[in-house]
Amino acid sequence: MNLESKIRIIEDFPKKGISFKDITTLLEDKAAFKYTIDSFSELLKDKDIDIVVGPEARGFMFGTPLAYALGAGFVPARKKGKLPCDTLSIEYGLEYGKDVIEIHKDAIKPGQKVAIIDDLLATGGTIEAVTKLVEEMGGEVVSINFLIELTGLNGREKLEKYDINSLVTYEF
Repeated sequence: MNLESKIRIIEDFPKKGISFKDITTLLEDKAAFKYTIDSFSELLKDKDIDIVVGPEARGFMFGTPLAYALGAGFVPARKKGKLPCDTLSIEYGLEYGKDVIEIHKDAIKPGQKVAIIDDLLATGGTIEAVTKLVEEMGGEVVSINFLIELTGLNGREKLEKYDINSLVTYEF
């Protein structure tokens, strides 16, 4: 299936000069959504994944069904102040400032094999922060997976020591 044809492009959103990749059209297409989760499952089926981590918020959309398909647990990586228990947090840079992402301190056990999934790889800052949290807890990042990769932003360079999979790529 051509997943790129299922992603709507909206020019000049959220601001002029941005070519926004709208995944809601893929999510609402039951065949395309199933194909996406099945494709990720196929990539990860032999990696003995214990935990799938998905960053807020679109990582949740792919992470929970993927965890189910793999028979793994799911751990949300959330923005500061959204998790109710003790957390580990890390500040990371964005194109326009800084942000903080957190994971519950007890969510990942030492030695657990972790797959990280998100909708988009751009500059790689968010996922780099998530990998640091997972590794700080003793988890092993086995694979990092994206629906879309914007190759011109070089996010892969920040993550070069990891196995990275992207189902759709765009030049930026």
